[in-house]
Amino acid sequence: MPQLSTNQIAPSNSDDLDAVVEAAVARAYHWMEATAEADADDASTQQLAELLRDDNGVRFTMDFVDRVMRPESNRVAAQALRAITQDVDAKFLGQVNALLVGLGAFVGPFLPNVVIPAARARLRQLVGHLVLDAEGNALNRLLDNAEERGEQLNLNLLGEAVLGEQEATDRAERTLNLIKNPRVTYVSVKASSMVSQLNHWDYDECVRQVKDRIRPLYRAARDRDPQVFINMDMEEYHDLHLTIDVFTQLLSEDEFKDYQGGIVLQAYLPDTLGALDHLAEFAQQRVAEGGSKIKIRLVKGANLSMERHHAEVRGWEQAPYLTKDEVDANYYRLLDFILRPEYAGALSIGVASHNLFTSALAYELAQRRGVTEMVDSEMLQGMSPAQQQIVREVYGTQILYTPVVNRDDFDVAVSYLVRRLEENAAPQNFLHALFAPKTAERDPIKEQEEVFRWAVDNRWNVHNGPNRTQDRNTETERHVAEASAVTGRFFNEPDTDPALEANRVWAAKHLSTPPPIDTGEEITDPSAIRDNISRALAAQKAWGTCSAAERAEVLEAIGDEIARRRGDFVAVAAHEAGKTVDQSDPEISEAIDFCDYYADSARHLDEIAAEFEPNKLTVVVPPWNFPVAIPTGGVMAALAAGSAVILKPAPQVTQCAKLIADCIQAVFEAKGIDPDTVQYVRADEGEAGKALLTDDAVDAIILTGASDTAQLFKSWDPKLNVMAETSGKNAIIITPSADPDLAIADLYQSAFGHSGQKCSAASLVILVGSAGESERLRGQLLDAASTLVVGPGTDLSTTMNGLIEAPGEKLERGLTQLEDGEEWLLEPKKLDDEGKFWSPGIRDNVKPGSWYHQNECFGPVLGIMHAEDLNEAIEWQNSTGYGLTAGIHTLDGNEINTWLDRVEAGNVYVNRGITGAIVQRQPFGGWKKSSVGPGAKAGGPNYVAQMGTWRDSEDLAPSPGVSISADVQALLEEFRPHVSAEDYGWLSRAAEYDQRAWDREFGRGHDHSGLRSEANIFRYRNTLEPVVVYVGEGYELRDVYRQALAAAITGSEIRVVAPDHIAADLAAAGITVDATRIEGTPSRVRALGEAPEELYGDITTAVFDGPALLDGRRELLPYLLEQSISATLHRFGVIHDPAGIRQ
Repeated sequence: MPQLSTNQIAPSNSDDLDAVVEAAVARAYHWMEATAEADADDASTQQLAELLRDDNGVRFTMDFVDRVMRPESNRVAAQALRAITQDVDAKFLGQVNALLVGLGAFVGPFLPNVVIPAARARLRQLVGHLVLDAEGNALNRLLDNAEERGEQLNLNLLGEAVLGEQEATDRAERTLNLIKNPRVTYVSVKASSMVSQLNHWDYDECVRQVKDRIRPLYRAARDRDPQVFINMDMEEYHDLHLTIDVFTQLLSEDEFKDYQGGIVLQAYLPDTLGALDHLAEFAQQRVAEGGSKIKIRLVKGANLSMERHHAEVRGWEQAPYLTKDEVDANYYRLLDFILRPEYAGALSIGVASHNLFTSALAYELAQRRGVTEMVDSEMLQGMSPAQQQIVREVYGTQILYTPVVNRDDFDVAVSYLVRRLEENAAPQNFLHALFAPKTAERDPIKEQEEVFRWAVDNRWNVHNGPNRTQDRNTETERHVAEASAVTGRFFNEPDTDPALEANRVWAAKHLSTPPPIDTGEEITDPSAIRDNISRALAAQKAWGTCSAAERAEVLEAIGDEIARRRGDFVAVAAHEAGKTVDQSDPEISEAIDFCDYYADSARHLDEIAAEFEPNKLTVVVPPWNFPVAIPTGGVMAALAAGSAVILKPAPQVTQCAKLIADCIQAVFEAKGIDPDTVQYVRADEGEAGKALLTDDAVDAIILTGASDTAQLFKSWDPKLNVMAETSGKNAIIITPSADPDLAIADLYQSAFGHSGQKCSAASLVILVGSAGESERLRGQLLDAASTLVVGPGTDLSTTMNGLIEAPGEKLERGLTQLEDGEEWLLEPKKLDDEGKFWSPGIRDNVKPGSWYHQNECFGPVLGIMHAEDLNEAIEWQNSTGYGLTAGIHTLDGNEINTWLDRVEAGNVYVNRGITGAIVQRQPFGGWKKSSVGPGAKAGGPNYVAQMGTWRDSEDLAPSPGVSISADVQALLEEFRPHVSAEDYGWLSRAAEYDQRAWDREFGRGHDHSGLRSEANIFRYRNTLEPVVVYVGEGYELRDVYRQALAAAITGSEIRVVAPDHIAADLAAAGITVDATRIEGTPSRVRALGEAPEELYGDITTAVFDGPALLDGRRELLPYLLEQSISATLHRFGVIHDPAGIRQ
């Protein structure tokens, strides 16, 4: 990896640049004046100007390409055309085009096969000057015309997202064909389009793969006469060092000694001066050794929006500068540094900019320093041809960056168009200012001049060096510790950035040297368990008396210790659980988040108007598939509440569990806390384990695992307090309005990440309508899945690790046996004798109600279903009996809203993957068979508060002074004659506390993370079926009325069930009794008084049998389901919210 220094200083002749500023400003104004008339007469320039001036222009163009150009169904496209033209004045298209669009929107749904092809052809004409036709004759004409004008076209071949090696090799082949075209002189390639699924943890292998793919292109370009110039393009920050290494290593090979290649550097990265210095030194040495020059194309950077998105969702510093002014300053620093005689013989510089002040400055500086032969003018195809011509006349040469695309694949140009249009529509952009009207209050061009002068003056003052400096080798505490302490708020711990060399070295070092961990002997004697329980109960007495603030401080210290030992966790998870670094590292961040978030939750327990009594002893029974985050979360939640904890590890991952316990014990020792407060107890899966779980001293069991396991526990003791997140049969719906590139990328990662061994994994995809017939979707999915590298988690090259153990009965059936009517699109293969390594499998034509539709397999196999419409797809998605995670991919806002109204799952995802829930951002937990117990989501606001019992304070809580609705007041008046004045006062206050809880918490969505480009909304939904209110012996009438108040404000239905003799009394009190006994297995029962024993045996029924509470913040919870929505709100970084999720 190149070592980029940050010690550059201004050259001794830096004053040259300051000296030419006035000449550059004068030249820029001259160019503008000289081209104003030509710009006004050029139809494409004026079209672009109108589009950039109108707030709806960029949005309409993006929507048109996304939703009219892209769908394979003309009917779907016609409906979209009507939708995107509603309430939009398309005058920015010109009068004739606006009229045609309006007419097409009206007629399209009736004649889709006529209107849509015409509309698509017309849009291609309108933006055809920005994205050109890649097909033979059309491209040749463009190249011939450019040559006549004295221009070179730098061709950038666009295509589908490179998700697999088939598309990568096809892209390379198509690029090779361009190079072989005798008219082509210049092409651009980038690493991410040459090799799929680049794994940045395995950096050296990435470099090798990209070199191997590009080397034949270099050879073909070198051997052509005249030679073709290949430009190594840049895109995202994580490819910066990779691209530099590929470029310099290829050109260092003997066979390319005499070939002049080029590379792009982006001025919006503060790393770029170091990169320029590195490349300049490389070029000088290359020439000194008899090699050819190189060329560096300096751009300002057009991927800022996506870089901003990546940074905020990962919690990393933004890689580019924060302001356009800083970018400009850095650009002028780069020119100042490189345009010097000592470099003239070794490299050329492409000045790529449409800012005429920038182009003028570069030319004036080169002229003053006598290096005009170093510089070329470079611009974008189709952007202001008149200015291109006048600049070309001064520079002598010009190269136009020219995206080309095959006619049938025009929709793939959307990302380029979005970047270009968004960039130029931004008020701080030069082209926007050029086309913006001058008014008495504002002169846009004068503002550009002022920015130019500021940037020149501050060029050597802006930051030099990477913004991202994360180094896991040096960290000793949580990254967010200081920010959380200062603000008093919770922040998510960032994952490790593999783009940084120090982090890759850190990971490799730990993978090669896992720490020794003593997991102890397995306990098989049931009587031995009692000693652990007794010690835990004794320790809890002291822990339970600690204040919430004291407990929170300990949890945060445990988070620091886990952060300090992150590398050990990565190593143990790889060697014991088989997890790759990209899978285990986010899990460690999640474990740290649980420490912080539950610490914060403990501090908020006293905000509820009731008294909390923590559980004395909690047993945490975690799974093997998330061996760090889930056990940590369970232990921290119980500790936060004040409970002692016994951690019973999954037998497959005892080292991971013991490492968690070691971190906790290290903190306990430092803070003088009884080590028995948390015990690692390796009880067997037999009688010792059963003795632990069924001991009367155990108040709660936190389980994550199969539904069958939860039912087994309840069979031992029906009244066991089991809180469990269990299985899921999760599906992603893809409609014809989806972006296929993004949909398939999210699908294959959700299906095959960690070999499908996630309870949240997508084991089904439901293709709607024409999406099910799409060869493109099918081909991309097969390509992506086939490209995954199956191997052990200890190998950095692995992109899909193996199974934890040989498949069980269900998974083996899923991997080897098809149901009636199904077929393998990609048949899974067993890759080792033991059966732990399997290639991915994809089965088609899964039928609703079939075995595969209804059963969780928990491995690397995906089933495809074909639904006629969205309604049918939602029905199938909801009909598995589970409700853990669910997703949809569509750009149609109406489809999104329909789905959000009807989807039955705890975690739902819009236009993104369905795995990887993050604490607070997407609290995790399911509905229906995917949840056992009260249903509070892990990492959510109600989780810690369920780790104990609540009862009203002896003193009646004061009125909160909240207004209640007329309907609720009418209910209270109905109750008044049947209760005492004291009970009426209690009910009246309860109604107020309900309203307060509704206003603050339950009646609205919460987006605590506040990300710009992703909505993460935690909300409450009505129960799917009526809540059964069971009234038994010893009930109080006011408690029954209390449930009626809860149902009234939440809108959830209730069914009152009471034995005959109680039913009569309730009827006399005006309460409708629906039944005298509970039939079937209701999902939720609110039990008042004594409840029958048989109520407790089935895990599908959650029984809430605590005292009725005055404060609705707790009492309303049985009537509501928690749901986390996570929705992508951007298109290539540009904010896009078609469903109005944020409104």
